[in-house]
Amino acid sequence: MGLSFYFTKTPEILKPLSSELIWNFPDDKTPTIYLTFDDGPVKGITDVVLGMLKKYNAKATFFCVGENVVKYPKLYNKIIKEGHSVANHTYNHLSGWKETKYKYYKNVLKAKNVIDSDLFRPPYGRISPQQIKSLRNRFRIVMWDVLSGDFDPELNPEDCANNVIKSTKQGSIIVFHDSLKAKKNILESLPIVLKHFSNKGFEFSKID
Repeated sequence: MGLSFYFTKTPEILKPLSSELIWNFPDDKTPTIYLTFDDGPVKGITDVVLGMLKKYNAKATFFCVGENVVKYPKLYNKIIKEGHSVANHTYNHLSGWKETKYKYYKNVLKAKNVIDSDLFRPPYGRISPQQIKSLRNRFRIVMWDVLSGDFDPELNPEDCANNVIKSTKQGSIIVFHDSLKAKKNILESLPIVLKHFSNKGFEFSKID
């Protein structure tokens, strides 16, 4: 994520404007939230996150960058082996606002060669209507309704945990980042979030 202005809670008014995108799962019958992790896998972060999730019997969805999957194939396979979902986050973490439809689509397909998933999330949440149209027949495009802000150096781990706790409701899709930029914040804020919602009786589910 860039450090430009961002919402920790996605405004409801934006969701109908992009009805082809998945923002949350509000109709869950049991208290369930969906933790997602962008930009990995990264050694020394993703593996630690997996350990935290296992402690709470939590399942999650990892939106992986293709070049990181190639760099850390064992870590990618560990995500799958431990029962989590993997998903496509482009091959080179491209911003859709800076790329042509063709180049963006080609990069997503390159990532699909190493990431076995039909789930896709655009890096930075930046994707054009033309890019959505080119991808929607092959992918389910997953956005979010809660952003931890763990990538923001101006925030501390408590801020990130509070962003999630105050904004999350049943069926929320929550974004953390298993990246070097977010390392300090995620490794301290994620346990707070896991403990809080576990104590509240929520299940942590992956997106299938």
